[in-house]
Amino acid sequence: MKFIIARKMEMAQRFAEDGTVTPVTLLKVDPCVVTQVKTAEKDGYDAVQLGCEEDKKLNKPRQGHLKEIGKSFRTLREFRVGASPEHKVGDVLEAGQFNPGEFVHVAGTSKGRGFQGVVKRHGFKGSPATHGHKDQLRMPGSIGSGGVQRVFKGTRMAGRMGGDSVTVKNLQVVEVDPGKGTIAVKGAVPGARGSLVAVVGGFDRRQSWK
Repeated sequence: MKFIIARKMEMAQRFAEDGTVTPVTLLKVDPCVVTQVKTAEKDGYDAVQLGCEEDKKLNKPRQGHLKEIGKSFRTLREFRVGASPEHKVGDVLEAGQFNPGEFVHVAGTSKGRGFQGVVKRHGFKGSPATHGHKDQLRMPGSIGSGGVQRVFKGTRMAGRMGGDSVTVKNLQVVEVDPGKGTIAVKGAVPGARGSLVAVVGGFDRRQSWK
């Protein structure tokens, strides 16, 4: 399985030889270093932790955690792998491990929308604009019967929108530039410009992935 930490740059277009236009998202990949390898015997599960974006100003716990590497990283991200991890502490992973044509999953944090009402957050139609409704056009309306004297969990109401962990699956890699450390994937990925995303590939599309 292949995996890397990247930053979302921007959306762009790529043109094929026949003139077909493909919308792509450009991801910037800095070299990532394996900072820890977890095993089922010691930690209860198999995983590989990557670090990227070197930073000198770190707290004591993180400095102690990374003392074996000899470098300090601002970002640490963990990836679940198979029963026998092939990576070792200190290995460097770059964008060149991905190939055009293969499919990847991209996970990130969606854009925060702030506190929103039910029309924008849940797609409610709203009330009629006339005939006695006055200022009730975008109100949620009834939230249930009064006999139970409480609001049921999961009731769609106004609240904070966005800022959720979102995974977009089976995005095709259109272009890889190892020199610049960029990956162009077909379609859109979650998050704002400059946000961190996790890219996972090297799997069978017919198999489920979490």
